[in-house]
Amino acid sequence: MSSEPSTELKPLNIAILTVSDTRGPDEDTSGQFLEDSVVEAGHRLVARRMLPDDVYLVRAVMSGWIADPEVHVVIITGGTGFNERDSTPEAVGPLLDKTIEGFGEEFRRLSASEIGSSTIQSRAFGGMANHTVIFCLPGSTGACRTGWNGILSSQLDSRHTPCNFSALVLRKPEKPIQRLDEVIGQRAER
Repeated sequence: MSSEPSTELKPLNIAILTVSDTRGPDEDTSGQFLEDSVVEAGHRLVARRMLPDDVYLVRAVMSGWIADPEVHVVIITGGTGFNERDSTPEAVGPLLDKTIEGFGEEFRRLSASEIGSSTIQSRAFGGMANHTVIFCLPGSTGACRTGWNGILSSQLDSRHTPCNFSALVLRKPEKPIQRLDEVIGQRAER
């Protein structure tokens, strides 16, 4: 068996969530940038939603995507700042099995050359839950561009060496995962 990396991309199923109280679908340039980038990179966009900054709405959508074995990656844009309603870290953090400490650190390092010390106000972060990798970016299109071009495009590319997240999310769990609607249906039948 060869240890050479594959030259073919293994496409991932990616969901995008925009969290914003101030923008509607027509003004969602960050979500659109991410969608275009995901598709251009050869991945599959399996869902795209827009929600207001509400911990419980965000948590509900995220819980569904995390439970869905067809969703490999979730990219969230918005709600990572310090405004009163910014609550993406509080909504998503409790759902994570593991955090990706290096994601937020690398994002802020890359952002420093663009926005200087204002980068400390970014609470960008990443983590994994139920074999789903999750990245939370600020809501500006520039921040999404920085995150995608500087980190996500390579870390979601199965050909990127020495490591990437593709291998982790495409690995089959030891026991089969039930779809959320099946579990809910089973509970209702009891």
